[in-house]
Amino acid sequence: MRVDLHCHSTCSDGSLTPEEVASRAGAEGVELFCLTDHDSVAGYEATARTLTGARVLRGVELSCRYAGKTVHLLIYGVREGTGLAALQGRLESVLEDRRTRLKAIIARLRRLGVKLDGEKILIATHGHTPGRPDIARALVEAGVVRSQREAFERYLHDGGPADVALERVSLDEGLRLGRNSGARMSLAHPHTLRSPQLVDEMFAQYRSAGLEGIEAFYGRYGAQERNLWLNVAKRRDLVVTGGSDFHGAAVPEIRQPGIELPERHAERLSAWLAE
Repeated sequence: MRVDLHCHSTCSDGSLTPEEVASRAGAEGVELFCLTDHDSVAGYEATARTLTGARVLRGVELSCRYAGKTVHLLIYGVREGTGLAALQGRLESVLEDRRTRLKAIIARLRRLGVKLDGEKILIATHGHTPGRPDIARALVEAGVVRSQREAFERYLHDGGPADVALERVSLDEGLRLGRNSGARMSLAHPHTLRSPQLVDEMFAQYRSAGLEGIEAFYGRYGAQERNLWLNVAKRRDLVVTGGSDFHGAAVPEIRQPGIELPERHAERLSAWLAE
């Protein structure tokens, strides 16, 4: 089955609108789709209206914290009701925290001798999830760096000279928000935690709390890395999920949405999402 349960639009840090992402997914033959913008569910209605030939879920990629690290929690199939309202309320507070963080980063850059138009940057974030890429683009436009990659390497990487830590939602809270909204949850791109042991420990602790899926089929994984996480899935009896992490021009190495999920994993995934 061709699926994509990890995609981004202009509602967060992608370069294409939800409609454009959905059209691309349709053209690629995607049968099961979820737009998972960072800390935002705003693109769901437009996606569902556009991608009529596939099963479309309401979802989000929620930035959480666990053991001092950032964990990206994929939440699929958020249902209408009080759970959705609670999730949206929490996401609004997360967006406000992100705007406050951008102001602090801009101030830190100023102390480093780099002056940016903070008001212009903040205005440009309206309608999408604010984040360090907004600052990176401004640094490129100002001629301070040649690329967004250089912006992160010089200033914005975790613990960098201009970075300001973002207060994340705890993994416990993120899972609770997902469960209360009737959703299913999966760990995004587990390699970013840089510790298979930590990933295994996380599932041992939180599987019973709703962390039942692992994104073993990820857009940039080769066979060796994919097999590493498939082994974790087998050991912990996890549902195998898959997504491209498509961002459009913002991440050009991922050219189109959609990945092929083997039949045995697709069947279990479809059943899990239907429960």
